[in-house]
Amino acid sequence: MSVELNALRDQIDEVDQQMIKLLARRLALVEKVGEVKSQHGLPIYAPEREAAMLAARREEAEKQGVPAQLIEDILRRTMRESYASEKDAGFKCLNPELRPIVIVGGQGQLGRLFARMFRLSGYTVKILGRQDWEHADELLQDAGMVVVTVPIHLTLDVISKLNNLPEDCILCDLTSIKSKPLQAMLDVHSGPVVGLHPMFGPDVPSLAKQVVVYCDGRGAEHYQWLLQQLSMWGASLCQLRAEDHDHGMTLIQALRHFTSYVYGLHLSKENPDLAKLLQLSSPIYRLELVMVGRLFGQDPNLYGDIIFSSEENTAMIRRFYQCFTEAMTIIDEQDKARFIESFAKTSQWFGDYSQKFMSESQSLLKHANDAIHRG
Repeated sequence: MSVELNALRDQIDEVDQQMIKLLARRLALVEKVGEVKSQHGLPIYAPEREAAMLAARREEAEKQGVPAQLIEDILRRTMRESYASEKDAGFKCLNPELRPIVIVGGQGQLGRLFARMFRLSGYTVKILGRQDWEHADELLQDAGMVVVTVPIHLTLDVISKLNNLPEDCILCDLTSIKSKPLQAMLDVHSGPVVGLHPMFGPDVPSLAKQVVVYCDGRGAEHYQWLLQQLSMWGASLCQLRAEDHDHGMTLIQALRHFTSYVYGLHLSKENPDLAKLLQLSSPIYRLELVMVGRLFGQDPNLYGDIIFSSEENTAMIRRFYQCFTEAMTIIDEQDKARFIESFAKTSQWFGDYSQKFMSESQSLLKHANDAIHRG
């Protein structure tokens, strides 16, 4: 049996080596694709092409007795690397006449990411950091666009200093709140203004499929090239009013970060053995624990700024606390029937999204389980 098993394993190793060579060839072709897209100004992410290709490969896989989901998983993972490779090929410059782009706070992680993307697209980029304000007038006097990316609590003060920009200069920000910064930019600058919120962190390998929210301010015709440049980088654009954006962020960011903070705080007070918790964890709990732990591996000032950024956030968290208190009453009274009734009403509110989220989570959990090594 051992001889037969080793022979089969040798054949598997040979196939694996062939797969690696094929993947290397695919990535090399992707680099050439990136060069062609750069020359012709095409976005690195083409959703229609991706969907059609995946559908065709799934059909081909099924004909050969290969699970369709297997080939889709492999291709999606491969495409993620492909988008990163295409990015390195650079991008066509959609506004070659633009004067230098000045990134205020460009030494931060997000600022460095956008500086790199603009430079990959052929723009001249200058950085205005904390130590450079004595030279600010010199840096800003010929700016074609100014991008503000500083901590939330500094944003309004920094914007107030940008009161002597060229009239045709585009002023924008990358802050995760929009109403106050957008109004501040409109007040301080008479030229084109737009608010941007990249819905991702600075560690993304590429902007393919990443969402960028934009809130129109003034002179939209002057910054359409910027929106098109973001699309070329692969980003998915979402247009919102600043007020609608901020209301959404109250739920998506402030409340979510606060609940993760409280859960992590509670864990620290209970002081369990995290290694043992991970041993006992199902994939879904491990994923939840990972997301909570991820929060505490980052800058507390960032999350403090997000949570404390508005009275709306405080009001939302207070309503959540009231909801939690009501739920606690059900537990105190051991009222299982009331729990089930409340559960059913909430399930009804989610509607068809419950099954959609169930399907999406099953896929995520399979990937999470694959990544676990249990000795």
